[in-house]
Amino acid sequence: MTRPSPVLVVTRLDDVTADGVIAELGQRAVPVVRLDPGDFPADVTVSVRTGSLGLTGDIRTPTRTVALDRVRSVFWRRPRPYTARAGLEDRDAQWCIDQARYGLGGILASLPETHYVNHPWLNRAAEYKPAQLSAAARYGFRVPPTLVTNDVDEARRFVARYGPAVYKPLYNSEYADADGHGLTVWVEEVTSEELDAGVGHTAHLFQQRVAKVADIRLTAVSGSLFAVRIDGSPGLDWRRHYDDLSYSTIDTPHDVAKSVCGYLSHFGLTYGAFDFGLDAAGRWHFYECNPNGQFAWFPEPITTRITAAIADQLEYPGRDRT
Repeated sequence: MTRPSPVLVVTRLDDVTADGVIAELGQRAVPVVRLDPGDFPADVTVSVRTGSLGLTGDIRTPTRTVALDRVRSVFWRRPRPYTARAGLEDRDAQWCIDQARYGLGGILASLPETHYVNHPWLNRAAEYKPAQLSAAARYGFRVPPTLVTNDVDEARRFVARYGPAVYKPLYNSEYADADGHGLTVWVEEVTSEELDAGVGHTAHLFQQRVAKVADIRLTAVSGSLFAVRIDGSPGLDWRRHYDDLSYSTIDTPHDVAKSVCGYLSHFGLTYGAFDFGLDAAGRWHFYECNPNGQFAWFPEPITTRITAAIADQLEYPGRDRT
């Protein structure tokens, strides 16, 4: 009897979103191999060859061995960065890290006949905010006036014309203070008077503030759309106020659903977590789409449906996909 092909879940240990999907696959008797590239090379061994059909060989963790040509699908979540063995000097360590990224990373991104949710290279391409905003406008989303600049005078003119305006980071980099405590750059309202020469230090994103009455997180899994209205945030960035929030599922307007379909197809994504602002007239204003966004903080009835949709994609990779 042929053993079922496994699903490869690429993520770190502390990933509750992946935990839920793995549990769902387990209930369906679908074998799963969990792999964190950050464990390489200390706890992960790879032996891969090229042949007429592509890559063959296996990857071994302390508890699992996976034959690469048998993987049915990959759930690419949030792996830790590649590392080098302790004791290596800085230049040698960086060289080893680069070899691991392009070696093991290249292998994991090149599995033959494998469905990815999502492919890591497509995730990366879809993370760039200017590319998101361009695609959103192209596919019919309502996008607030936005400026990306390192010119303080341009920024001041934009804020004066379109204010009230907000500042948003272009990428959520790992950022810490002098004591190593993690810091987060939140979405904040900004005035022309607050803008100074610091704008010239790098690229900044300024956007007209949406007069919103609620936020919306729409989680798309191929053609399945799960829209959740988020109420109760006392500030601009609801991520700062989880204890104050309430959630309710809502229908997705036809025009928004059509735009989501086009957007996912544009980037080659199966999964996307879209954020919108909802105004008093019921219009959805596009903020961003995280191609690898979380959803496990939602109440269980919502989380269960999204988890099942992802598990369907991983268990049945041959099904029609957007």
